[in-house]
Amino acid sequence: MSENRIDAVLKASPKVYYNLSPAALVEHAIARKEGILSHNGALSVVTGKYTGRSPKDKFIVAYPEIQDKIAWGSVNQPISPERFEALYQRALEYASKKELFVFRGFAGADPDYRMPIQVIDEFAWQNLFAHQLFIRPTKEELANHKAAFTVLSLPSLTADPERDGTNSEAFILVSFKERVILIGGTHYAGETKKSIFSVMNYYLPEQNVCPMHCSANVGANGDVALFFGLSGTGKTTLSADPKRRLIGDDEHGWSANGIFNFEGGCYAKCINLSEEKEPQIFNAIKFGSVLENVVLYDDTRMPNYDDASRTENTRAAYPIDYIPNAQIPGVGGHPNVVVFLTADAFGVLPPVAKLTPEQAMYHFMSGYTSKLAGTERGITEPQATFSSCFGAPFLPRPVPVYAKLLGDKIREHNVRVYLINTGWTGGPYGVGKRISLPHTRAIVDAVLSGELEKATFVEDPIFRVLVPTSCPGVPSEVLNPKNTWSDPEAYDAQAKKLARLFQENFAKFTDADPAVAAAGPRA
Repeated sequence: MSENRIDAVLKASPKVYYNLSPAALVEHAIARKEGILSHNGALSVVTGKYTGRSPKDKFIVAYPEIQDKIAWGSVNQPISPERFEALYQRALEYASKKELFVFRGFAGADPDYRMPIQVIDEFAWQNLFAHQLFIRPTKEELANHKAAFTVLSLPSLTADPERDGTNSEAFILVSFKERVILIGGTHYAGETKKSIFSVMNYYLPEQNVCPMHCSANVGANGDVALFFGLSGTGKTTLSADPKRRLIGDDEHGWSANGIFNFEGGCYAKCINLSEEKEPQIFNAIKFGSVLENVVLYDDTRMPNYDDASRTENTRAAYPIDYIPNAQIPGVGGHPNVVVFLTADAFGVLPPVAKLTPEQAMYHFMSGYTSKLAGTERGITEPQATFSSCFGAPFLPRPVPVYAKLLGDKIREHNVRVYLINTGWTGGPYGVGKRISLPHTRAIVDAVLSGELEKATFVEDPIFRVLVPTSCPGVPSEVLNPKNTWSDPEAYDAQAKKLARLFQENFAKFTDADPAVAAAGPRA
């Protein structure tokens, strides 16, 4: 039914452009004054009021047939079928009068599990984003393409909260019955990417595939590593390793075949980006890439990556083949190593620790990192942030569904699991300092090569994880966080405070495996 209505809109539209090349989309975007070219050739755009995802404006249509499958709550907010239908009808009418840009391609690099998708945009630059972020079809694939899900993105169409039952003028509505994602009121392109991720997270568990918010790379010997972590923990940075091939930087599935990337591109944060620290990402920003909310110098149009006046969430979108050592297609074998990344602003977690399978599930379900003082109004000291499975905003189903899938696969394939802290040492944020990137890279190298397995490990008395006493390229005193604090008693107090926060957060998992629940920190 929805497919027929979408087709009717495309037929009624004054002009529809299908699967244009990046060059053609850039030309349209500039001609329509949607953006300008930066010095490095990337298309530079400004998204206005919304410079990041708007989780309070995302809803799932509450059809009776899916009621028992969704973890309803603040993340998965329900909207009635009647409210959706009224807004959908207005969107279809609005779109039928607009020039439209259509991308048809795929989410999922493994042909056994990929989803054919269609993205319909009123803006050329957003269609360029979709073209570069999703998997581009061959001519033969395009000829036989039949979308299983459609994104209809109309940023200029706004909602009336009183009339439409939304929380603001912005809306992201997911209908599993109509197989449509309706986006309006926000110009932030990341909503398109993340809404497809959420849809994949709904369908894949039914096929015994674990969908994951993680990056992945593969070594010369075919050894695969996964990096889980929330924004700002280094997930993209650490997976872009010149010694390894990048499978993907954000969204993957783990099936009976192994690992596969959901995407055909990368969406990297670029605040404080430099060629020295992140050369692969820096050099991927060129013609065909999209820069979101990056300030350009007026005279040269050179990007000023240090300028956060529009947002700290400045972004660059580019196809994965802009990374020199990308793995194309984005598939790999079963992982040898899983890394959980956290940026601990309390300054108490070790830079690296080995986890038992039970601890792995505890930390996966917890999904810990911390917000920093000063990044949000009212935050004056570090705040613990827990996001289940390191991706709670994108999980339609209950957390145990995903946790069991990952736990089963870790055990089945005897995967080594590590917790790596890319945050603070020597004290909390404002007192201590950020763990150096060269030290973190040395730790990652030792983890991936298996060299760290040769170290002697001791159990942390509070967090109960296994901490190595040595690591190549890292001073031994850095490995035990308590040794880096000038006041050991202050360290103990801070560590116990964070341990209690872990315990309070995990208490909501009332049906967790007792062995997993018992694997957490003790205050």
